[in-house]
Amino acid sequence: MLPDPTPIQYDIADFMQNGPKRSVVEAFRGIGKSWICSAFVVHQLYLDPSKNILVVSASKTRSDDFSTFTLRLINEIPMLQHLRPKADQRFSKIAFDVGLAPPAHAPSVKSLGITSMLTGSRADIIVADDIEVPNNSMTQGMRDKLDEQVKEFDAILKPQGDVRVIFLGTPQCEDTIYSKLQKRGYTARIWPSQYPSHEKAHQLYDNSLAPFIVEGITDKTIGNSTEPTRFPSSDLEERRLSYGNSGYALQFLLNPRLSDADRYPLKINDLIVTNIDSELAPQKLIYAQTPDNEYRDLPCVGFNGDRFYRPESRVGDMIPYTGSVLAIDPSGRGRDETGYAVCKMLNGFIYTPECGGIKGGYEKPTLIELANIAKRNQVNKVIIEANMGDGMFTELLKPILNSIYPCGIEEVRHTRASGGKEQRVIDTLEPVLAQHKLVIDPQVIKHDYNTIQAYPVEQKASYSLFYQLSRITKDRGSLVHDDRLEALAMGVNYWVQAMAQDPEKKMQAHKKKLLDRELKDFIRMAQGRKKGQRKASWITL
Repeated sequence: MLPDPTPIQYDIADFMQNGPKRSVVEAFRGIGKSWICSAFVVHQLYLDPSKNILVVSASKTRSDDFSTFTLRLINEIPMLQHLRPKADQRFSKIAFDVGLAPPAHAPSVKSLGITSMLTGSRADIIVADDIEVPNNSMTQGMRDKLDEQVKEFDAILKPQGDVRVIFLGTPQCEDTIYSKLQKRGYTARIWPSQYPSHEKAHQLYDNSLAPFIVEGITDKTIGNSTEPTRFPSSDLEERRLSYGNSGYALQFLLNPRLSDADRYPLKINDLIVTNIDSELAPQKLIYAQTPDNEYRDLPCVGFNGDRFYRPESRVGDMIPYTGSVLAIDPSGRGRDETGYAVCKMLNGFIYTPECGGIKGGYEKPTLIELANIAKRNQVNKVIIEANMGDGMFTELLKPILNSIYPCGIEEVRHTRASGGKEQRVIDTLEPVLAQHKLVIDPQVIKHDYNTIQAYPVEQKASYSLFYQLSRITKDRGSLVHDDRLEALAMGVNYWVQAMAQDPEKKMQAHKKKLLDRELKDFIRMAQGRKKGQRKASWITL
């Protein structure tokens, strides 16, 4: 009782049937990709009843719905009656055999949730239908867990034969599992609800946009529906108003970046990157995000489109910093690092010549390295996060610091904000970045990238300062590791009160101070006095 399939549905079906062994089908909501995949599963069993097919979804209920519908197709389509399960075969919505299937431990079709016990299953074809949903991809920890669960598929596939793995879904975040799969050899095809321009087709979808969509892009079709018979442009506009721009971008345009622009408040693009002197800095830096100012040789672990930028110009004289602090976030238990950040203040700008993480926490080599960082940057004070260890870290560091570089040391205890640690870090850094007041030395970026290479491939990105900066959200647990970012936020927060300084007024005050000094020297020379000689009084004259 359904109408004939549309051209875009035929294109999706063709990719499922004739595509590579490892493929990803990303199509907008309502296009019918699950229905098409059920038909594909039945067709594969029609061609070879001995095949074993595993259906995996985010929840057990969702995967059971898929297998139930597949079983109904077999029962209700006349040409498939010979595939109906026999009396002595498995026959349930969880697992069933087809009529001509040979005896086997694995059923012809089996449905599981992604969190179910996948170990022990065997399959020729694995269908992962909407395994990524908001509930299992909200935080970095959830995404890492999902990523590990998907790796189990390789152990489930039979060692020989015509094996296939097909993912169906829509992305839920920028760090979507469907993008990661492409780096593992999967071929993705994307069918959005509207035709993009050629520029956006390359910028947003790289080379993954379905050729069917690319061939249909013309000056007249840009912005029009790719499925006009079922989803006319007026219908899509109603859905946009209902979903909102970010929701519509995810579910229909299959573009997660619009959603992430609001979800991830800290932007790498807002940083000023330039060489930082240990003693002097310009009175003012001018920020401009232009191609000429872009660094092209610095490694960037941010989102696609994130760049580091030089200042457009430097204004005023090179003068000494107002002050300098070393912020330390001691390591907790497990795989955490001891985060550190050097933050220097001048005229409302915060300069960071060093920032990173050190393996370990209370060990003597770690404490010695921190003391050397303080000495190398001539800091005035060391501030330490006191929420862990009840001051033990501070007491251990004091004697080492006094022997290498005596300076003030102070513990900082953060009050528990209603939004948690993530909210506090964002509230501290977001206004500073938005005003382009945070200056980073290029060596910080290189050192940050080099030091994370010692960690396992699947974990190293999470230790990077700039990965943490670009991925933090207001959700609790949005980051697996946040030690480097936490230390930077501590250093910036120390100077928050001084951020109200106006660079222009500071520059004028500095000029007035220099002018007063010159005038005094001129008067002294005119009176024939040597430097340091007191002016004669009126009584003596």
